[in-house]
Amino acid sequence: MKAVTGVFRSSADAQRAVGQIRLAGVQEDRVTLLTPGTPEAKVQSVPAVSAEQPGMGKAIGALVGGAAGFSAGPLVVAALIPGVGPITAIGLLAGAFAGAAGAGIGAAVGGKAENAMTDGLPEDELFVYEDALRKGRSVLIVMAEDGAEAARFRELLKAEGAEEIDAAREQWWIGLRGAEQEHYSSDGKNFGDDEKFYRMGFESALHARTRCKEYDQVMGEMNAQIEDLESEYPGANVAEPFQRGYERGRDYYQHLCEERKAA
Repeated sequence: MKAVTGVFRSSADAQRAVGQIRLAGVQEDRVTLLTPGTPEAKVQSVPAVSAEQPGMGKAIGALVGGAAGFSAGPLVVAALIPGVGPITAIGLLAGAFAGAAGAGIGAAVGGKAENAMTDGLPEDELFVYEDALRKGRSVLIVMAEDGAEAARFRELLKAEGAEEIDAAREQWWIGLRGAEQEHYSSDGKNFGDDEKFYRMGFESALHARTRCKEYDQVMGEMNAQIEDLESEYPGANVAEPFQRGYERGRDYYQHLCEERKAA
């Protein structure tokens, strides 16, 4: 399975896209929708396919308040994401997303939860999803069986107004780049020359499997990544910018966690 992701400016736009995905014959257990806010405010209007029982919209309509669940249908998670706040995650990747994001889970229910699909969650993109949610956007994830189906889903999401995940990733970095350039250049380093590996290190620190661990627990993996890059880019200045970016990425995530605690 391969995740195809679209970022939408509003939950209403994302919900319409869910309806189109469902009309295209995609089963509900391959669709996950992440929206800012709590379930009672966000999930009542996701469209259903009329011929389907129970149908995503009908299942979501069965949600009572923020903690009750479905008698059938997709998994719903109300979670608190560091740096984002409350979100609603609907679909069988909901629990995997919340767990990988280090979320405080307020409610996790659903008739199909025992069959939740976790393979294919792109944990190296998790921080991009979080940034989109932080900006009030919604994220729709559709699992494709092969490359051809993934291409079809990308076109469908694009037609519904989705921003591709790579574009969202670039916007995330643009928002951080000025501060990172100033920090890196403060002791005479050339950010323009080293940005590529600095950014790789920064993003690596945000990977779901490492970002909550102590520094001494992740040093081995960080050094292994540096060695791989040095083999891939012989003669390039890799180690210092990558490590400094990695450390700044850890500081960035820690700041988000502290903001959540303060709130």
